Amino acid sequence: MKILITGASSGIGEALAKLYATKDNGLYLLARREDRLQKLQTKLAPLAKKVEIIVCDVTDFDTLQQKMREIADVDMVILNAGISLGHSLEITPFEEFKRLYDVNVLSNHAILEVLLPKFLEKKSGKIVFISSLASIFSMPSSKVYSSSKRALNAYAEGLRYKYEPHDIKVLNILPGFVKSELTDKNKFYMPFLLSTEDGAKIIKRAIDKERRFYAFPRRFYYLILLFKYLPLFLKQKIIKHLFR
Repeated sequence: MKILITGASSGIGEALAKLYATKDNGLYLLARREDRLQKLQTKLAPLAKKVEIIVCDVTDFDTLQQKMREIADVDMVILNAGISLGHSLEITPFEEFKRLYDVNVLSNHAILEVLLPKFLEKKSGKIVFISSLASIFSMPSSKVYSSSKRALNAYAEGLRYKYEPHDIKVLNILPGFVKSELTDKNKFYMPFLLSTEDGAKIIKRAIDKERRFYAFPRRFYYLILLFKYLPLFLKQKIIKHLFR
């Protein structure tokens, strides 16, 4: 299987690359940090059928799409690249807001605009979105990140309905707190925090089982759902208490 992983130079993306590095798989690893990609390529090359690195900032859409056109063939794309601005109650500066949406949402469409016709042509393919449990309920301090991931959920859902009849699988994975550069920014207690390796293993298992929608850890997911469906006045009261 030929697999493209974005955001592959660290965190979940790097851990997934290591899990998929087998003699049955060829890997395309995309990120903007060339030195980290080269180190990962050197480490995984003896394990995988092939490891190619793609050095690109996913917000450089023209270059990103050109890189996608240069890839001969892909069976699965794991859209993992993402950033967070940390948690803040302040109004986010526009440029920071835009960059987050460019990375977390628009880059995925830029990639799929090129890859989807290839999937349609061969009537197969697998698209994996790495969303977040933060997409289910938006706290005042994470409104930009949460809204970007909720947009990703809606986009994935629409693609699934459209392309399932063409044997193109669209999977949406919603991790909770998984140790990474992204979560390292958080200065608060993170319930059910998973190691990078454990988080990646759960994601891979969900992908292998072709779970169309999978949120984890399950206990955390159910707690968020419970909070989400509380009466509005009660949610408002709890949030006011948390952020007073």
